[in-house]
Amino acid sequence: MPGDRLTLQDRRKIATGLREGLTYAAIGRRIERPTSTVTREVTRNGGPRGYHAEAAHQAGTRPARPRGASAPTASPGRVDLDGRDLRVVDEVGAQSRELMVQAGLPPMMAKVLAALFTTDSGSLTSAELVRRLHVSPASVSKAIGYLEDQALIERERDPHSRAERYVIDDDVVFRSIVAGARNQTQIAEACAAGARKLGVTTPAGARLENTSQFLRHVIEDLVRSAERWHKVYSTSPRQTPETD
Repeated sequence: MPGDRLTLQDRRKIATGLREGLTYAAIGRRIERPTSTVTREVTRNGGPRGYHAEAAHQAGTRPARPRGASAPTASPGRVDLDGRDLRVVDEVGAQSRELMVQAGLPPMMAKVLAALFTTDSGSLTSAELVRRLHVSPASVSKAIGYLEDQALIERERDPHSRAERYVIDDDVVFRSIVAGARNQTQIAEACAAGARKLGVTTPAGARLENTSQFLRHVIEDLVRSAERWHKVYSTSPRQTPETD
């Protein structure tokens, strides 16, 4: 029951969910626990890539250290390509991925995008993504294709090898907003066309016309605001990518 300690079976379901690429929210629903419970459990026990049910259960059922007793010496953490503690990278990446999925991005695409966001260079090769995410090359390729179609990433030739690098830069959110605005503009135009066909004086026609006008005004305000703040927050060029 929610509120009780996680059982070994719960932890095995968490491990299975992580291997399947499920979000923390989906895993929480599977074991009937809050998303925050799953997030804390995974973060405390090696992150999405290092989580093992039996080890996590052993740590979770270990008796509490007596008050005043010294804490055990921590072992050095693993580091990623940028020399950071992988536990921290996993935590930030997991939180980013969860938010992206909640916003509508498919889980595997969110994994790849979060990996690029949490890499200092903002670029990784397919091989680096496979190693970092522990997924198949086919999964990475499919995710890359989707993200390219959404104008969220770009493809570049690695100057140090024949491999291609997949790149996310500081303009990605701006480009995404502009692309979304174009899609919304098409909806507004379709509503306006429908209103003309039905007659703007009819209830249905008036509803479509109002929707069209509302969307146009919101889109114009959004694009103006995005352009303004894009100029304010444009940063220096991306760092030189790491070599394999």
